[in-house]
Amino acid sequence: MLIVKTSSRRNLQPGWKWCATFALTTLIACATVCAAATADSSHLRTPILLRCDHQTSPLAVADGHPELSWTLEAASPALHGVAQSAYQIQVFKDSRVPSSSKSPLWDSGIVRSGVTSGIGYDGPALMALQEYVWKVRVWDGQGHATAWSDPARWTQAPDWRARWIAEDQAESGPGSARMPLFRKGFTVGSRVQRAILYASGLGQDELRLNGRKVGNDELTPGWSDYRKTVYYDTYDVTALLRPGSNVLGVMLGNGMYRVLRTPGRYTKFVGSFGPPECALLLHLELAGGASVDISTDATWKSTPGPITFSSTYGGEDYDARLAPAGWDSPGYNDADWHPVKLVDGPGGALRPELAPPIRVMHTYLPVKVTHPSAGVAVYDLGQNFAGWPEITVQGVAGAEVKLIPGELLNPDGTVSQRSSGSPQWFTYTLRGTGVESWHPRFSYYGFRYVQVETPDHGSAQDPVRIVSLLGQAVHTSSPPTGSFTSSDVLLNRIHTLILRAIENNAVSLFTDCPHREKLGWLEETHLLASAMLYDFDFARLYAATARNIADAQAASGPEAGRVPEIAPQYVVFGVDNGAFDDSPEWGSAAVLAPWYVYQRYGDRRFLAAQLDVMRRYVAYLGTRAHNGIIAYGLGDWFDIGPGEPGMSKLTTAGVTATAIYYQDIKVLEAVTALLGRMDESREYARLAASERDAFNARFFDAARHRYDRGSQTAQAMPLVLGLVPEGEHRNVLEALVSDIHNHHDHVTAGDVGFHYVVEALLDGGRSDVLLAMLNRTDAPSYGYQLAQGATSLTEAWDANPSSSQDHFMLGHAEEWFYRGLGGINVDLAADGDKRLVVRPAAVKGITSVDCSYRSSLGLIGSNWRRTEDGVTYDITIPVNATATIDVAASSITTASVDGLPAVKAPGVRSAVLVDGHLRLVVGSGHYLLRIAQ
Repeated sequence: MLIVKTSSRRNLQPGWKWCATFALTTLIACATVCAAATADSSHLRTPILLRCDHQTSPLAVADGHPELSWTLEAASPALHGVAQSAYQIQVFKDSRVPSSSKSPLWDSGIVRSGVTSGIGYDGPALMALQEYVWKVRVWDGQGHATAWSDPARWTQAPDWRARWIAEDQAESGPGSARMPLFRKGFTVGSRVQRAILYASGLGQDELRLNGRKVGNDELTPGWSDYRKTVYYDTYDVTALLRPGSNVLGVMLGNGMYRVLRTPGRYTKFVGSFGPPECALLLHLELAGGASVDISTDATWKSTPGPITFSSTYGGEDYDARLAPAGWDSPGYNDADWHPVKLVDGPGGALRPELAPPIRVMHTYLPVKVTHPSAGVAVYDLGQNFAGWPEITVQGVAGAEVKLIPGELLNPDGTVSQRSSGSPQWFTYTLRGTGVESWHPRFSYYGFRYVQVETPDHGSAQDPVRIVSLLGQAVHTSSPPTGSFTSSDVLLNRIHTLILRAIENNAVSLFTDCPHREKLGWLEETHLLASAMLYDFDFARLYAATARNIADAQAASGPEAGRVPEIAPQYVVFGVDNGAFDDSPEWGSAAVLAPWYVYQRYGDRRFLAAQLDVMRRYVAYLGTRAHNGIIAYGLGDWFDIGPGEPGMSKLTTAGVTATAIYYQDIKVLEAVTALLGRMDESREYARLAASERDAFNARFFDAARHRYDRGSQTAQAMPLVLGLVPEGEHRNVLEALVSDIHNHHDHVTAGDVGFHYVVEALLDGGRSDVLLAMLNRTDAPSYGYQLAQGATSLTEAWDANPSSSQDHFMLGHAEEWFYRGLGGINVDLAADGDKRLVVRPAAVKGITSVDCSYRSSLGLIGSNWRRTEDGVTYDITIPVNATATIDVAASSITTASVDGLPAVKAPGVRSAVLVDGHLRLVVGSGHYLLRIAQ
């Protein structure tokens, strides 16, 4: 039976509804009958990159109505204005590839819609542990259907009742620092069709099956408030099983779950959720339809393992002599192992991992090796990164190799940890059997250099020979989405500097630095969102961030709704009257980060899920406002003022907090309107108007066109947020530009303000000023950091060696590279051709830019070249999108598109000249736009 649905009929007049529906039904019914014949004539290729809940073939979907999405491509790059007019999804319960002879569990019917994401499964209730297969086909604007896509899969999460187990300290010895090993032998008697392993080892785990590591993920599971949320990871282990005897093994490290006081080694804070423990479920689907579950219970065994020291901050020590040979394989005799102890677990709800897996994403080889003294070698890996060293060694049993990582060098050539938290090191004690390779498992660090210390070389034969050393960069596997390069070498180097810092601080949450703190300071998650969402698909990492924020929000009491500056809040820094615990510029991530994510991905369900957290936080801030002004917190952290960097020096307390409170309110006004809560939206609009009046009454000096004391931050925030009174925008912008020039084109804004400085100049058409700022090579500037040898963005503008050499909090120029020079503006909260605007800034002094961004709409390309004759723009608009292209031009007659007058070129729907800019509204496709000089 043919099912036809329309996504919306709001634009149809009542008298036309029947005719329109009949015409559509007839058109698509014909297309359905002739699908095989018309697939080749469709302007669309078969849908690709099918995803479920932003994942490819996920193995643990907890949502009962998971969201499905796909990507479209035009049948030919020469086509313009290609769009999807309808889609049809079919979902099958059978795990085998569906065929036309099988009935689907759910058929969406033919839905008249151009939507390709955020489509919720709407069929019968889904079953735990069941694998589902789905496929989709679409229709183009001419009513031609594509072929069905290749099938994609997802598996529903288990209804998990596994028990938590821990090492029995009465057996292993109380106070032992050795991390436990766990094992369980089992027999497989029938052919296994599919085997899925669900596991959570706290603090961090490495899973073993029949002598091999399970998967290639690292530092699992993700960090959380373990009393509220405990993540588990999921693996398809079918290929690792064998007929007959099998063994599951688990190694544990402390991670953030258990941060102990470690005299003589660095520790940022002390706190523990309990002893190391784990919970596992191995689900076996056997031939014939039966299933078997193997889970953690009292039959498991444990013993102290070879990790003798485990600390997220202090490092990791491993004694290979203490690793039982073959302990994770069948045939090993575990008679001297002890029964495990059943425990209650930390109390948090078990949830499938939200953040993408952490993996080894880069490998760095030494670029230089020096020998400052006997028995000491220093390896320069050429790049400051987050991860660990891997060594290959050969030597006598019991010989110890000490690895000291660091970002910088001391004057004597040894490694310095002045910037990164000291003392920290890794040690490996040799087993003494041939060539041995090792790297830490559960502790990582931010470093460029590794100091290797080996035993005394006084004997004729060295007790240890270093065969090789390399660096493994460990961070999120979130897919890259953007690329940028230009004719300006310095800009390219700045882009790479920022990109590396973003990578190094993206694990299962966004950290401030990968060594000294590793904490989830929240201000970066919203201030950098619009920049770093160009570089990576961070949708799932932001979902994990939202969960951390929700878990950290105060539930009741006088501070109900408050969001701390760090989430998960493993530690409270009680200095400076609580300024490091509650600052509006940090807590507002609860409101602003989900909004930035929505603007970029258009996921309305994600936005709706955060609404209660947003409302409660804004209500809390309202209790802290006096006459409309919120005047507490850190302010513009690390701005360039008198004295050492820290709390705001140049901007009065209350400017940044009140402005961001206003921004929060405006976002809630928009969010509630999007979700159909119009009365609530109007209330937020009234509150915003009141706050705007209060802010201007308190801080705006109309005679001098400046806010507060006229700092870059104080001028920029009102410009970006819409606080400036009517008629004053140009004057306030000029005052900002004047301040920048008065500082010789140097930045003075800090962690909070620089985001708004970049946006104010970008939106005000002053990319020339941004270029002048980024071209500085004296302090404070990006160029100065590079001149000091930085390979990752530093914490302080002047690359102070006492500060971290790996922070991403000042990386806001990244937005200018993509949204300014590349001109790629994506806002899925907007309507129609305003959702995608390509407005490249062809700044004098730059001759070329190549920029691309794989958005949720598809691949957007924006390249331009300046010659003596003018500027040529090479722009790609993705399928299913309408865009506005906006470029500087003196007249329409000086412009051509694909060699034709702009108004006559294929794909161009309109062309007008507005204030010295040519604005084209175009459909999808590739456009070569030439503007004559």
